[in-house]
Amino acid sequence: MIDLKQLRENPDQFLARLNLRSDYSEPIQQILALDQQQRSIEMNRSQLQARSNEIGKLVGQKMKSGVKADDPEVQTLRDEGNQIKAQLSELEPQEKELKAELEALMLTIPNLPSETTPLGKSEEENVEVKRWGDEYLPTNPDILPHWEIGEKLGILNFERSVKIAQSRFVSLIGAGAALERALIRFMIDRQTAAGYTEISPPFLVNTASLTASGQLPKFAEESFKCDRDDLWLLPTAEVAINSFHRDEVIDADLLPLHYCAYTPCFRREAGSYGRDTRGLIRLHQFDKVELFKFVHPDTSEQEHQALLQNAEAILQALKLPYRAIELCTGDLGFSAIKTYDLEVWLPSAGKYREISSCSNCGDFQARRGNVRFKEAGKKGTQFLHTLNGSGLAVGRTMAAILENYQQPDGTVLVPEALQPYLGREVL
Repeated sequence: MIDLKQLRENPDQFLARLNLRSDYSEPIQQILALDQQQRSIEMNRSQLQARSNEIGKLVGQKMKSGVKADDPEVQTLRDEGNQIKAQLSELEPQEKELKAELEALMLTIPNLPSETTPLGKSEEENVEVKRWGDEYLPTNPDILPHWEIGEKLGILNFERSVKIAQSRFVSLIGAGAALERALIRFMIDRQTAAGYTEISPPFLVNTASLTASGQLPKFAEESFKCDRDDLWLLPTAEVAINSFHRDEVIDADLLPLHYCAYTPCFRREAGSYGRDTRGLIRLHQFDKVELFKFVHPDTSEQEHQALLQNAEAILQALKLPYRAIELCTGDLGFSAIKTYDLEVWLPSAGKYREISSCSNCGDFQARRGNVRFKEAGKKGTQFLHTLNGSGLAVGRTMAAILENYQQPDGTVLVPEALQPYLGREVL
């Protein structure tokens, strides 16, 4: 959530940063007007409440001193007190309604881009910052798309998955299921060795958790909801881990907190019809290993770079060619101030495809989830910073292996780092 005080004090500067994004359209002036109205009512209510308390004390003092209850002075005070109570009974619901309206509007405002985020209007202006693994680019000229080689090997089945569910689901068979499991174990082992604590969270999350992460209200159409229970299928483990410390104050000495989690993820992929209709790139259900950090604001940028390197390390260990790009202001996700995407090479498409998005969200999610920290010897608390990234998307990693390691004879080599987990060298 945005900082209302910052908006109130520097509305022009705030709006200028917001306008660098492509997804901002909410009226700042409406928020400022509601804020002023709500604060005016709050001040009036506080003054009335103070006078009401004062009257109560005066009446008590007079009664103690022997003044009768029907004394005109006591009665005048009581009449004033009753009038104030009537006014308060009108103001309190007005203030509550204004607060709710203001909060609902605030939840629709995206995060402010970092000052170091490249300027740009769309993904066309993203900046490539690194390319790795050119020496591992495949030389096989007849590489089949991963869904075709997977079906030839008998390890992927999309047709029967439609019968079970609908399109954009897949069933993994034999070595396919084993490959997925091996990748998950490999990724988790690498990330825990890098200092992350593994969490296995619930795969269903409540509305408050989705709101805290920034998924709601903006991305409601992207998520699957169980209306009867007010629970949602997890769209990403980021949502669950972000709420792991919701409404808590963390001792600053415990920071940073690094977590990783494997979960299935569920997304409607609304608005993507006609795109990536085949294969493992854009499914309604997919597996992912998520990296998540709660950090001190002073170390936020360094922690972001380290997070990116942790995600890169998986691609490097698997010797999969990739590039890193820095998203421009017009392509940032809703909650992010700065994002790097890792894109793996898919030879059948002849281009790089996203496999991880590593974002620094500043204090945006911490404000929404009320996650703070306290430093010894200092008064008050501060909102910490949150960072997240895929380490990695498992299905897309499988797709990259099936294509980049594909041999002319129709077999697929297993990356050397993965062989101990899978127990075989060839698919």
